[in-house]
Amino acid sequence: MSKEKSVNKGAKQLRDIPLSVLDLVPIVVGGTAADSFRNSLDLAQHVEKWGFHRYWLAEHHGMPGVASSATSVVISYIASGTSKIRVGSGGIMLPNHAPLVIAEQFGTLESMYPGRIDLGLGRAPGTDPLTARALRRDFQSSGDDFPELLAELRSYLNPSSSGSSSVRAIPGEGLNIPIWLLGSSGFSARLAGELGLPFAFASHFSPDYTLPALEIYRSSFRPSEVLDEPYVMVGVNVVAADTDEKAQWLATSQELQFLNLLRNQPTPLNPPVENMDEIWNDYEKVAVKRQLRSMITGNPETVKEKLQAFLDVTQADELIIHTQVFDHKARLRSYEILAEIVMGK
Repeated sequence: MSKEKSVNKGAKQLRDIPLSVLDLVPIVVGGTAADSFRNSLDLAQHVEKWGFHRYWLAEHHGMPGVASSATSVVISYIASGTSKIRVGSGGIMLPNHAPLVIAEQFGTLESMYPGRIDLGLGRAPGTDPLTARALRRDFQSSGDDFPELLAELRSYLNPSSSGSSSVRAIPGEGLNIPIWLLGSSGFSARLAGELGLPFAFASHFSPDYTLPALEIYRSSFRPSEVLDEPYVMVGVNVVAADTDEKAQWLATSQELQFLNLLRNQPTPLNPPVENMDEIWNDYEKVAVKRQLRSMITGNPETVKEKLQAFLDVTQADELIIHTQVFDHKARLRSYEILAEIVMGK
């Protein structure tokens, strides 16, 4: 397995690190899931051309604004319409599934698209408690057994490391599928470090825990057959546009999405609005702004400056960009701006 390489600390510039894409396949007001899939494929084809490194899709369930619930299926769709960009899960919520099923699904994907598939794993349900119970069937499951589920999954992909077993993942067994651990707190950070696996942190919705989790990961890291040194990818919300004002306006769609989640009223992604203060109260404004406080919005110069500052603080080895805007052309333009200011595309 090729190992991810960290950039020397203290010397990182945006041009030095890979940029990747996190896509929740947003369903917008007035649109359908079919529209969302076509838009995601179009985005993947564009960012591949612009030089982005990975394209990850996230498992969520029961959310009217997210179409990526059948994550493995969507990964195959995106991979089939692209040729070189890595495609993977950011992530698969492992406690929702039998490890054997995930080994088989990703063994199938790796067999179809060799050398291009990533398996990012999380332990949260990715949904509300009732839907989680429907998914997991074991009503007592809380994700605390994640280390055991992970060990079982890895044993199917690399059975020689765990001795003989009468249960086999075919396809899957013996295939070189990079496994990442995802987290929004310290649990997976420590586990990833102890196992010597790459770690991806969800700063795009858990900004307060970003630096503590990265410190836990780096301090607990043990070299493995996968990595010689820690490798961190950090998620960040970015909305780039030709002007600061337009970017801030476009970003209100994501603010509305978080506000509706806060109100326990999830909806499809709404169009942007002129004045959020007419919609949220003071408490809601503080809560949403806190949740999204690491969001970067602005024109190309503003975004480049803020993204470099974010990199300076996190010392990430890779950034995975989440852009949740209503208009598909505006989403394309946001990623195009990133390609222009970071990679000179």
